[in-house]
Amino acid sequence: MGGPTLGAITGKVEDKVKIQTALVSVFDKTGIEELGKYFSENNIHVLSTGGTATKLRELGCTVQDVADYTGSPEILDGRVKTLHPKVHGGILACHGNEKHEAEKEKHGIRRIDMTVVNLYPFNEAVAADPTDFATCIENVDIGGPCMVRATAKNNAFATIVTSPKQYGTLIEHMKANDGCTTMELRKNYACAAYALTSAYDSAVSTWMSGMVQEPPATKTVAFQLDRPLKYGCNPHQLPAALCSVGGNKLPFEVLSGVPGYINLLDAVNAWQLVHELEAATGKPASSFKHCSPAGAAIGVPLTDEEKIVYEVNGKPLTPTASAYVRARNADPMCSFGDFVAISCEVDVETANILKIEVSDGIIAAGYSPEALEILKAKKGGKFIVLKADKNFKYPELEFRVAGGLGFMQKRNDAIFTKGHLEKVVTDKKALSEEAQLDMIVASISVKYTQSNSVGYAIKGMMVGVGAGQQSRVDCVKLAGRKVATWRLRFHPKVMGLTFKDGVKRQDRVNARVRYIEGDMEPAEKAEWLKNFDAEPEALSAAEKGEFLKALDGVAISSDAFFPFRDSIDHCVKFGVKYVAQPGGSVADEEVISTCNSYGMTMAFTNLRLFHH
Repeated sequence: MGGPTLGAITGKVEDKVKIQTALVSVFDKTGIEELGKYFSENNIHVLSTGGTATKLRELGCTVQDVADYTGSPEILDGRVKTLHPKVHGGILACHGNEKHEAEKEKHGIRRIDMTVVNLYPFNEAVAADPTDFATCIENVDIGGPCMVRATAKNNAFATIVTSPKQYGTLIEHMKANDGCTTMELRKNYACAAYALTSAYDSAVSTWMSGMVQEPPATKTVAFQLDRPLKYGCNPHQLPAALCSVGGNKLPFEVLSGVPGYINLLDAVNAWQLVHELEAATGKPASSFKHCSPAGAAIGVPLTDEEKIVYEVNGKPLTPTASAYVRARNADPMCSFGDFVAISCEVDVETANILKIEVSDGIIAAGYSPEALEILKAKKGGKFIVLKADKNFKYPELEFRVAGGLGFMQKRNDAIFTKGHLEKVVTDKKALSEEAQLDMIVASISVKYTQSNSVGYAIKGMMVGVGAGQQSRVDCVKLAGRKVATWRLRFHPKVMGLTFKDGVKRQDRVNARVRYIEGDMEPAEKAEWLKNFDAEPEALSAAEKGEFLKALDGVAISSDAFFPFRDSIDHCVKFGVKYVAQPGGSVADEEVISTCNSYGMTMAFTNLRLFHH
């Protein structure tokens, strides 16, 4: 293949290059007035085309049409206008290179010091109708990327400007450098230019991959930096940033606060969970911590007893507020510092509940004006408030980089519905509406819980989530322990605990949990007792066991099959009567038989829901 020998082309490279001629061809004319005014005031000769040329002349710039300069008219409906040796020769010539200078003079090529270009709106065309092949193809820019790449390559002598966001900085830079650009700026802008063309080509390739029978072996995904983050998972993990993918907008907007890396991971997972739950059941909410739900629920009215246990007695409770109260109280100790997700508009009643909770932030479909003001004032304005886009279209493919490897998979877009509960494999077949609802709530929740995962639900709320365990029966045990703690909060002894005046709400929550668990060391117990005027009578193991016997009608869902009967033998201790699991284990018959022996109803969903 022909081409120059590396290192053979030289020129007179200087730090500062005076801008005398600029080639301007922009689709997005935002900010062009500011730039055109500067060009006019500094007698910079402008080469331009079409509407851009007209606009710049109106601003008083000296403008020469590219067609007049090249001697070649625009042809093929504008597809060919800047693809010409006099354009690219002016961009690519090395200043001070005798051969280049001679060829420029021979062919009447003007030196072009700056190119101002932005590209056809391909992503917008795809967003409007990705199936309109002809329109999308027509919005693939050709001349623009050629000029961008050519100018970026010749950054020793030419400046490439690719975004209206650069105009203000560029003008100030040139004012400070006597109308010149420095090598540092040219390299920075060249780097940004290559990132732009890379992202643009990636968008085209990704779209076309969905339009052909044999997609290419090379997959591309472009991340567009949206905002820097304080750090990643840990303070030493810098740099860190939030990025949009493939030129698409973000699935939410930040209304208040400064979200961090883990906050955002919680938010996007929690939002998908509640958005899916709403489609399946009604008005849900979730309480997320470290990429798994501590709780999730729908807006089932609270009983008088539940209002007392959840400390909301006397507070007005809308269905949305009830959903969050239930989600938070699945595991109120773990929900401390949670990230909240609500699928509908947040009302004042819900905002007033959230106002008193220790929480990092919320993502919701919207907020009433008064509710938004309440939440924006929380934590002195540091509470994170995100507004989700309910119409956001998630990319079909997901990409991840880990340990120097790239991974790709189709997004888990399987929607769990009542249809997944039709294959009942136990002797008992009947599933009430309430049981089906609980099985759906549990199954969608474990879909967004770190695997292995198991979840228990009753009354439209999760009451125990077991996340990220290597053994499935350990998930069942972990989640079961949470179910027991949840249920024992209704024990008369727990409800009767009398705290000293001034004990904070979360301290009361934690004290009740530790009272239920009862495994305090002497030093811890001494601190715990400071919450009370007199030491409460202990809650015995026998009392706990007797109280838990009344728990009944609980549903359990697993993200993968139960490989042994041990999970069923354990979950029955927590009132489980309904089981949802994918099935497919060699031990299926043993598990079915075990369920039959306990009088359970089990449905094989044929849908595995691993989440990693």
